Amino acid sequence: MPTDARKSALDVLNILDKGHRTLDSILEEYFGTVAIGSRQDRALFQALVYGVLRWRGRLDYLISHFSSTRFTKINPNVLNILRLALFQIIYLDRIPDSAAVNTAVELAKTCGAPWVVGYVNALLRKAARAYPNVSLPDPNQNAVAAMAVRKSFPEWIIRKWMNRYGSDNTASLCDSLNTIPPITVRTNTLKASRGQLAEALGSETALVSPTCYAPDGITFINPATSIPELSAFKAGWFQVQDEAAQLVSLLLDPQPGDTVLDACAGLGGKTGHIAQLMKNEGVLVALDVSESKLLRLKTDMPRLDISILSTINHNLERKLPRDLLPAFDRILLDAPCSGLGVMRRNPDIKWRTSKRNLAKYKTRQIRLLENLSHLVKPSGILVYAVCSSEPEENKAVVNEFLKNHDEFVISKQFGQLPDTLCSMADVPGVFKTFPHLKQMDGFYAVRLQRNP
Repeated sequence: MPTDARKSALDVLNILDKGHRTLDSILEEYFGTVAIGSRQDRALFQALVYGVLRWRGRLDYLISHFSSTRFTKINPNVLNILRLALFQIIYLDRIPDSAAVNTAVELAKTCGAPWVVGYVNALLRKAARAYPNVSLPDPNQNAVAAMAVRKSFPEWIIRKWMNRYGSDNTASLCDSLNTIPPITVRTNTLKASRGQLAEALGSETALVSPTCYAPDGITFINPATSIPELSAFKAGWFQVQDEAAQLVSLLLDPQPGDTVLDACAGLGGKTGHIAQLMKNEGVLVALDVSESKLLRLKTDMPRLDISILSTINHNLERKLPRDLLPAFDRILLDAPCSGLGVMRRNPDIKWRTSKRNLAKYKTRQIRLLENLSHLVKPSGILVYAVCSSEPEENKAVVNEFLKNHDEFVISKQFGQLPDTLCSMADVPGVFKTFPHLKQMDGFYAVRLQRNP
């Protein structure tokens, strides 16, 4: 049934607060049962959810300043009502302050005692008048706290980045991650050219543009309908995939006739790209721990005219039996990670990742590499990739793996990566992207080759 955009946004934020689920998974399930009416309502819903998550740190600082109740004592549901309203007041020019306050009061009536309604009303009216005059933390007194509030990031992330990149680069990185990115897709060259896709998208989207580095990528904004309803999507002409993710498959460089394993395939963005680079010739195996994701991946392959795929449902925490699988020419391990490089598109990651997570991910990533290494043919390629720029999840993982596996070395080749990217690499065979430098997600990938 259709529902109000603000109420839907509140529901989603409350669900997100309750557990360890990602925003993507919540939205997918939520829209399976709830419909939001007009295109304008859907746009408002998106703006509210993603906006509150991008700017939650700064919103919370202001709420704490104006609240008569200690911040830690505010009911989580009420807190999200306040965040939604304050976000509209500060960041959405087309919504009058009075409308933001009034709708927040109506939402408060459904979740608490009468005094809660008065509390919400009073805080927001005061904040609407006075928030521009609130003093933010002084950078000269505490540079980390000041940037954390201004850029709306947890202090531990700011401290980590300032120590590594310096203040100016950290500020630029935060600004980039707080920017709403365009939608990026990859042309399925098994069915269309990039020019054909751009022409098709031109009638249903705005600002269609080729990506700077990935040869098959296109960006656009403001689709006239949901992505699955676009005519080019129905025709199988593209998959949604960020430019950095497209470049990872080019580093793998699968060839027609190869035997290739996509070891953490997920919903199959890179799987589809690998098949396309193989020209749908050879053997392609997609493996994932999630049976439901594999089912969706298999269901999508006919749309793309991909017929060389088989799937395996397996938890890579356990080694794969060597006698049940072929040796592979190419293996891609797009490993589970913190996701700190994709916060432009997944701002919930800011608030659900902790410093301790990085150590846990490192241990797991090494184990996954270990459990795949015996499946690589002599002279074969194993690409390790993560959507994170954190050293714990990239350089440290690779160094530990190579220390225990002298049969592998870092290949100095870059596969099909564009020369302009290869020439900027710090280490041959190691590929990095940063959102503030190349306007794409933050990725790390390394090309490991097994000795003959």
